[in-house]
Amino acid sequence: MARLVMKFGGTSVATVERIKNAARHVKREFDAGNQVAVVVSAMSGKTNELVAWCKEASSVYDQAEYDTVVASGEQVTSGLMAIVLQEMGLPARSWQGWQIPLYGSDAHGSARIEGVDGAGILAGFDRNREIAVCSGFQGVNPRSHRIVTLGRGGSDTSAVALAAGLKADRCDIYTDVDGVYTTDPRIVPKARRMDKVSFEEMLEMASLGSKVLQVRSVEIAMVQRVPTYVRSSFDDPENPNPGTLICDEDDIVEQQIVTGIAFSRDEAQITLRRVADKPGVAAAIFGPLADANINVDMIIQVVSDDQATTDITFTVPTADYERARKLLEDRHNDIAYQALQGATDVVKISAIGVGMRSHAGVAARAFRALAEKGINIRAITTSEIKFSVLIDAAYTELAVRTLHSLYGLDAA
Repeated sequence: MARLVMKFGGTSVATVERIKNAARHVKREFDAGNQVAVVVSAMSGKTNELVAWCKEASSVYDQAEYDTVVASGEQVTSGLMAIVLQEMGLPARSWQGWQIPLYGSDAHGSARIEGVDGAGILAGFDRNREIAVCSGFQGVNPRSHRIVTLGRGGSDTSAVALAAGLKADRCDIYTDVDGVYTTDPRIVPKARRMDKVSFEEMLEMASLGSKVLQVRSVEIAMVQRVPTYVRSSFDDPENPNPGTLICDEDDIVEQQIVTGIAFSRDEAQITLRRVADKPGVAAAIFGPLADANINVDMIIQVVSDDQATTDITFTVPTADYERARKLLEDRHNDIAYQALQGATDVVKISAIGVGMRSHAGVAARAFRALAEKGINIRAITTSEIKFSVLIDAAYTELAVRTLHSLYGLDAA
């Protein structure tokens, strides 16, 4: 007998019919003798509808009340899933985040998980193997006792945190894809589903543009060492595919140098020309951006010929581009730059693989291959297990396909 958490995303529970299909996956695991907790998202499109209602009610709304509204989507789904499971003759009950309880910080709309007390769910397991159907995306602040939500994709985070709290044997994330691919199959038809991927690689993929899992869910899985599967809810519940296992690097026998290629179109480039090259100038630029909660990613500094000025290039999320520009323009005299240039028609392409630790020249091969295709690189960043390049958006598909083939990731 195993203890597992099964999470179903919005597309998997978009209608009552799809909820019934998801329930058949739950029944399969229950009939196998397992203890099962289920985490559900809101039905597809419902959270957007609830957010729109908040904006219609007021242009400036109380974030605590916003959380109260948007958390209701998952409450509906958890109740419907419990009803469907009961109709199938299975012992099931719904749990809201505050009932578990899953504790979250007081940052309404983007709370961090502070802890999970699964005693009530465990008691249900012991009593009659009761299936706990939990509302994802939400928790309760232990000090204010108000509902808090975890941000978009928060149901993934809820599921992994619950699995850690219950000391589950694994966490199965059911979505509309049957696993983690070497890159987006819509861009590269030859992309392959991976049987296993390490926590570190998945964390990089999630942060660099892969939409399969939310970044914080992977962080928790890695820290708590929760084996996590990505599977498809649209598989036949009686004969599902194995999906992709996200696990420790040591559990992967054969590791490729590069595991996957990720890309993100959510990038904008800002360049400050001829900035005074003196101590404190970087702090004058990036300090105000940090204070404004604008995340800066790639940073390149080039000293000019006169040794007195420097050019600084960096990237920010596209949504923050105009805000970042205005902030820097307002501080023109403090920073003392000659010109500010920007671009939003850029994309970040990344290659990820733990095999890079022990192989030299991995990035150099990519730079050569991109140059041969006439693709200019605007910026480069590297870490121990990945490198990223910033290029013109028009070359996205060509660059992804080039690197995917270069590192032998195309399906046989």
